[in-house]
Amino acid sequence: MTKAKYYYDHETLTYKKIVQRRSGKVRRGVSFLVAILMLMSLGYFLGITFLSKYIESPEVKELSRELEFANLNLDLLEKRIDESEKVLNELQDRDDNLYRVYFEATPVSESQRKSGLGGVNRYKTLQGYEVSDLITYLTKKMDVIAKQIYIQSKSLDEVAKLAEDKEELLAAIPAIQPVRNQDLRRMASGYGWRIDPFTKARKKHAGMDFSAPTGTPIFAPGNGKVIRADQASSGYGKHVRIRHGFGYTTLYAHLSRYNVRKGQKVKRGDLIGFVGNTGRSKGPHLHYEVIKDGVKINPINFYYGNLSPQEFAAMQKAAQLESQSLD
Repeated sequence: MTKAKYYYDHETLTYKKIVQRRSGKVRRGVSFLVAILMLMSLGYFLGITFLSKYIESPEVKELSRELEFANLNLDLLEKRIDESEKVLNELQDRDDNLYRVYFEATPVSESQRKSGLGGVNRYKTLQGYEVSDLITYLTKKMDVIAKQIYIQSKSLDEVAKLAEDKEELLAAIPAIQPVRNQDLRRMASGYGWRIDPFTKARKKHAGMDFSAPTGTPIFAPGNGKVIRADQASSGYGKHVRIRHGFGYTTLYAHLSRYNVRKGQKVKRGDLIGFVGNTGRSKGPHLHYEVIKDGVKINPINFYYGNLSPQEFAAMQKAAQLESQSLD
């Protein structure tokens, strides 16, 4: 049974019994419950905080594993980027010092290969994370490598085109003797100063004379297109001219007859005509010229395609004699 409580009344000078109202009891009970709940909540929070330092929940464990896996993958990615960069550098080195040297092309400049990427806020979206610095660093590196790969791919496209042109050049250069050795009587006259057979004066001979019987076959020394097959050029008689491209043109004079026509495409070794004695000539022979960029040059420098070293040396010796030409 609850003990009664009293208070002293100064007006009546007596003690009176305290009568507790029902609403007051309820208020005090509610306050007590609220205080208990607050203490329990505080205890729970402190307990969770304390335990979380030493005991991980399944969710925390899963997040920790994912973070560890992500960091491992970032390390592997960094190693792969470094390996790719090394391979790319080796390819760039071969491109500059091998491929382009062989094809006589200007190397790609270092500033062009290593130029940076524009945009000051390019990597702004990568900021604000625990590993932002590493991710930004790797992303920048990948962007630089991607740009270098693009530049290198363009360079290799150019090298491939140069190789294609080189193959065409090698096929077009007049690299063989137009008359076979077994068909020759002799190499009558070489390139340079010779005695004119008609005036007996020294005169610059712009080609080589191959003495051979009338009707001896004449062959194209390289791929090209026939641009003339006529006798409208003074002194040459019946003659053929072939444009090989890359600045090269060859001329064949004093023919007895043609085996090609103007506009016809020919390949190295094709029969283009026959030795004769037409035009300003002192006997059956082929007068042969090589023109490079409009300048007549010594044809003997182009016979590497079908002469042995011994044959070339013998022809070179004969060509140096300042004898009388046949035209």
